[in-house]
Amino acid sequence: MEGAIIEYGHNLQAVKPKECGEGLPYAPINFPDVGDNWSWKVGSRVQGDNFKDRYLYPPSSLGSLAPSSFKSKSAVERFIKDKQKKNIGDLLNVKVNKLTSTKTQLPYSYYSLPYCHPDQIVDSTENLGEVLRGDRIENSPFVFKMREPQMCNVVCRLTLDKKTAKAFKAKIDDEYRVNMILDNLPLVVPIRRSDQENTVVYQQGFHVGLRGQYAGTKDEKHFIHNHLAFTVKYHKDEQFDAARIVGFEVKPFSVKHEYEGQWNEKTRLTSCDPHAKRTVTSNENPQEVDDNKEIIFTYDVEFQESDIKWASRWDTYLLMADDQIHWFSIVNSLMIVLFLSGMVAMIMLRTLYRDISKYNQLETQEEAQEETGWKLVHGDVFRPPTNSDLLCVYVGTGVQFFGMTLVTMIFALLGFLSPSNRGGLMTVMLLLWAFMGIFAGYSSARLYKMFKGTEWKTITLKTAFIFPAGIFSLFFVLNALIWGEKSSGAVPFGTMFALVFLWFGISVPLVFLGSYIGFKKPTIEDPVKTNKIPRQVPEQAWYMNPAFSILIGGILPFGAVFIELFFILTSIWLQQFYYIFGFLFIVFVILIITCAEITIVLCYFQLCSEDYLWWWRSYLTSGSSALYLFLYAAFYFYTKLEITKPVSGMLYFGYMLIASYAFFVLTGTIGFYACFLFTRLIYSSVKID
Repeated sequence: MEGAIIEYGHNLQAVKPKECGEGLPYAPINFPDVGDNWSWKVGSRVQGDNFKDRYLYPPSSLGSLAPSSFKSKSAVERFIKDKQKKNIGDLLNVKVNKLTSTKTQLPYSYYSLPYCHPDQIVDSTENLGEVLRGDRIENSPFVFKMREPQMCNVVCRLTLDKKTAKAFKAKIDDEYRVNMILDNLPLVVPIRRSDQENTVVYQQGFHVGLRGQYAGTKDEKHFIHNHLAFTVKYHKDEQFDAARIVGFEVKPFSVKHEYEGQWNEKTRLTSCDPHAKRTVTSNENPQEVDDNKEIIFTYDVEFQESDIKWASRWDTYLLMADDQIHWFSIVNSLMIVLFLSGMVAMIMLRTLYRDISKYNQLETQEEAQEETGWKLVHGDVFRPPTNSDLLCVYVGTGVQFFGMTLVTMIFALLGFLSPSNRGGLMTVMLLLWAFMGIFAGYSSARLYKMFKGTEWKTITLKTAFIFPAGIFSLFFVLNALIWGEKSSGAVPFGTMFALVFLWFGISVPLVFLGSYIGFKKPTIEDPVKTNKIPRQVPEQAWYMNPAFSILIGGILPFGAVFIELFFILTSIWLQQFYYIFGFLFIVFVILIITCAEITIVLCYFQLCSEDYLWWWRSYLTSGSSALYLFLYAAFYFYTKLEITKPVSGMLYFGYMLIASYAFFVLTGTIGFYACFLFTRLIYSSVKID
């Protein structure tokens, strides 16, 4: 392109191939907010007077809310349309989600209760993670128009019978909350904290109703929240007379609506009248739930301008008031790591230095005897363990879990798995689990071949099925319990088929591929030869008893993560957002170091006492932290949760058993590989006659 042209008042100069820049005239400035400047770049391919490759890059302030680049004009147009720039009077789609309760942990669809519904109920498309979470997103009868306040809109009138009254009462007793969504923002109830001035916390959803007593009576009644005062917060664009939604709040009321004459579509309420400017307050007579009671559902909508930008609208929901606790957790974990690192450094320096110096004269006889301890078992230390096939399977499974966890953490750190992406975390974890099957097959086959195994197909089948089959069987039983409660948390047949396809269609073939590659690799050679006749293990001191040392080994890895574990359990079981993946990644790194170091320390002590049976013990030493995790989950259940239903308790302990099992294979594999590398290092550093 040569010369320059004038277009839209801008002087468009010729650009060179692969040239780039920022802002006008080729990229927007101050969009979507002031200071948000876009960048541009062209490629080297030319067609006529135009470049074939032209790219537009959004400002960094949008983060994960926008693609990394736009390659076409239509892509930019779609993005701007999706940004939900709303003009006055534009229709807003309010959607309803599941009913949730921390007392039962059983979600139900919104329309499982006889709430007002539109003429046709339409389900929104949900991803795999949303379905597994029990999300059921549907359209609603609430009609909002952008920046047009509404007062006392009547949704519908309902007369309860015994069945519907019982259904509402049951949900009120179990403290169920109603969840809604507007522009991908969850509905929240703002609550001012009494312990901190000007601090507001947000609870997801509003309660179906509440229990209370009329003045002067002792009988407890059920009251329903039938009037909703919605507040939609928006951020106004300074360049255009348009706005974006940045907040969705509600204040629920229970009010016994009154009207004159017979009810019809044109009836005006006397308890809530927009013409008389009479709004609902907390002083109204509440609406009781009982047989033959008439309930009129109404709502208000208020629009408030906000300074919060669209790109940071989730920050309000994710306000972290307890970051000091997280830092305390990090410091606590680092102290453990420093202590263990000191021990490992001391062991490595003592052993390797004295091996290389070949027992110089400065050694005392007692020290020489101690060092001789682990050298005496050089002919047995690499002898294949009992049940070596099973060890290979569990090591492979642990590698699969480690890969899944690591990549998920990286995705979360980059912002791809923010809470705004509902179900994204679980979907990514399941997909990564399937794709990491290739590493499971590879690692189990390599270890199996080192143990002189020949049936690689058998070990591959075991790796592909032993762990997933156990998890899937338990999951199937738990799902049957949920299905028996008619909860929306029950996984439908189609989703169950998708999970089976992930397993058999993706994970199993990849495990076979990994095993094939691993078995074709040369055998891992032992640094020392193994004797034909196994050496007898001498009687051990009480503190070197396998059960005792294994249980001791799991305490420190658990101690490094248990504070962060509290926040994870709270987010799962008390329906709160978990978003501090930066802290979690640091804790994960500390967990890896702690598992590795505690296993090395205890493995060294074990070898010094001439006990060469380290294979399984190295796995179980760090893996035993899963036992403490499950015990902590039981402690959390009895101290923090108010679950009373037996089915809900079974679900809790069932899912925590799955989590503990997964934690076992993850930490066990980390400890095993640390000990494996440690033993190979120390035995390759000494010369054996």
